[in-house]
Amino acid sequence: MSEFSPAAALLGGLMIGSAAVLLMLALGRIAGITGILIGALPVSGSDWPWRIAFLAGMVVAPVLFKLATGSAPAFETTGGPMMLVGSGLIVGIGVVLGSGCTSGHGICGLARFSVRSLVAVPVFMTAAIATVFVVRHVIGG
Repeated sequence: MSEFSPAAALLGGLMIGSAAVLLMLALGRIAGITGILIGALPVSGSDWPWRIAFLAGMVVAPVLFKLATGSAPAFETTGGPMMLVGSGLIVGIGVVLGSGCTSGHGICGLARFSVRSLVAVPVFMTAAIATVFVVRHVIGG
């Protein structure tokens, strides 16, 4: 496990919140990553460039961080490739059933007092807590 750093968490939260607010103010769009990705897949339309720029920023930012600091945050997983694929599929199903992803609902939807998000966030947080409990304490993973 990595150590919690309040300063880094605060800075990260401010950056994510600022990006969401700027996207809403500048383009009237919600910073839900799944919606941005899905909207970028048909490579056409007038809003394609900002979607690609947003997604590219998510890829380039860690590279720039590594270049600036000389280190990158560690990514560790105890699950194998099939666990990652299965987890991705489950998350994808949840995104479709929940009409949005955690970033869209949790960051933007709650800030807009969206009823859908006010229901979705407690549901997916409860599911996440239950999953961690089962995996760590029942299955023993």
